[in-house]
Amino acid sequence: MKSLLQPMYLRERNEREEAEYRAQLDNLISMYGNEAVFLPSLPIGGNVPDEADAVVLPQLIGSAFGDKHVFNEIKKPIIVLTSQFGTVEMWDWEIISFLREETGCTVFSPYTVDLAKAILRALGCKSAMGKGIRFLMFQDSPGEGMQANIFKRFYWWEDECTRRMEEAFGIKIIYRSYKELNERTAAKSDDEARAASAGWQVPAEGVPEGHYLAAVKLYMAIKDVMAEVGEVHGVGANCLNESFYSCTTPCLAWNMLFENDHILWVCEGDTVTLISKFIIYSALRRPVMMTNIYPFLVGMAALKHEKIQEFPKVPDPDNHALGVHCGYFGLAPQSFCSRWTLRPKVLEIVNDSALMIDCEMAPGPITLAKIHPNMKKMIIIEAAIDGYEQYPGSDCRNGALIRFVNNNGHEVMETLCSHHALIVEGRCTHELLQLSNVFGFESRVL
Repeated sequence: MKSLLQPMYLRERNEREEAEYRAQLDNLISMYGNEAVFLPSLPIGGNVPDEADAVVLPQLIGSAFGDKHVFNEIKKPIIVLTSQFGTVEMWDWEIISFLREETGCTVFSPYTVDLAKAILRALGCKSAMGKGIRFLMFQDSPGEGMQANIFKRFYWWEDECTRRMEEAFGIKIIYRSYKELNERTAAKSDDEARAASAGWQVPAEGVPEGHYLAAVKLYMAIKDVMAEVGEVHGVGANCLNESFYSCTTPCLAWNMLFENDHILWVCEGDTVTLISKFIIYSALRRPVMMTNIYPFLVGMAALKHEKIQEFPKVPDPDNHALGVHCGYFGLAPQSFCSRWTLRPKVLEIVNDSALMIDCEMAPGPITLAKIHPNMKKMIIIEAAIDGYEQYPGSDCRNGALIRFVNNNGHEVMETLCSHHALIVEGRCTHELLQLSNVFGFESRVL
């Protein structure tokens, strides 16, 4: 999903400036060839090809001030990358400010390579989505199954939500039967599963071979359907609410889809989280995972659901939360984690042979980020993982202790749009803001 860039040069340049432009463009092509394709250079103006995602300016000179009318003809975003280090030159701030204030142009001026790469990857992601890339979801009658009192409340299963996503991003969400998927799974043999998983390095504890092979067969069946659909960029299933269709859970399958095939996935049929995850990972290339967020301010409603008696003792409980999903921290690929182990299931609503992943990200800064269900906003919450809390015998065998670093727990409570949260490793607010600008999201930073 590389972005397609149109390099442009300003008129009235001399021979020295022309040579500097060529050298800088060659430098950018070398630095950002993995993120973008560069078209042949053109003079600045309205002659930008329709297929280009953005204009890149490898050089700015003083004639830009007199070319306001020419810049007004450009209907694509502009990226200024004028330093030898692949970032913006500080000498160009006057021109950039002028262009932002005096023309109708959207101007990006990344001051780090990471920001530049995030912008270029976000442009490529947006372009690819707009061409109708496909996401695959396995479900039958969502909300009607296990724990219907909980699951029938979720917007992501509404036709309106699917329509909004498809219209906002140009994507296509394809639905297939979870029941039929598991019938395919049951038809596969143990020997087929052993052959398919030969060479997998999967740490496991307390997992009988039969349970492991059942999970491998589900991976194989998912791969079969993906091959039939073709060009699938993300996948998920209504795995808990319709767990009666399966003798296992797709946790191992989701892990191996990423590790083997670099395909992203989501739990519980949550398409809003899947699209958020796809956009964020595509642009930032940072570890990102889904979990349930339980702010301590929720009180007994959260404690009862997780079958625990009290939250951990901390000095400022209003600014803390637990991250817990299906008995443990959540579900993330092995390569994203500091610790990862496949274990037997915890939740009562899944089959006794089901499996779950007990994993951890390294403690330290994280960013919670997600697209609002209206597809117009991105909520960004700066946080940290301070450690992990264990409650034996509960539905929180190993949960993350999350702290809202800006001491704004009450504001977080008023802003959260779902119990499903996405955790991005590290402090990446500014990269997410650039991503939001590419997609035209309104951003809210907490």
